[in-house]
Amino acid sequence: ACALGRPPPPRAAVRCEAAGSCFSAHLANGSYIDARSDCGRRRGGLAWVSSEPELRLLLGLLAEAAARTAPSLFWVGLKRNASACTDAGQPLRGFSWESSGGGAAPWEVPAALGRWAKEPVRSCLTSRCAGLHLAAGAAPGGGPSWGWKE
Repeated sequence: ACALGRPPPPRAAVRCEAAGSCFSAHLANGSYIDARSDCGRRRGGLAWVSSEPELRLLLGLLAEAAARTAPSLFWVGLKRNASACTDAGQPLRGFSWESSGGGAAPWEVPAALGRWAKEPVRSCLTSRCAGLHLAAGAAPGGGPSWGWKE
């Protein structure tokens, strides 16, 4: 999932919110590094989410893109450096948003964004990446069933 600058590239599956955040979804099997490079070639960076409206926009786009392939894992800019420990008391469990493209990644994370499909491995020794996991079916209250997954 890429966060794009305006205007978005032609023929991409793109959704934008009025405030200016744009996201695109790309289906491919690849690593976090591959996904980051692919987003860079599209004049963007791996997506990061700073609010519930942005999350809803991204989830709608990804659910549409993965309609026939759920469950799916989409790489986003969520990473934990080797020097950071897993922190079960934080919504992102010690992970943080990797900033790119000159943008400043948000430091504050609303608690509602702290849903994990599977809790990350407790560690302080290795760098880890996390993606946005979409499961088949709907979540309570509507919308796709989702969670972060290491």
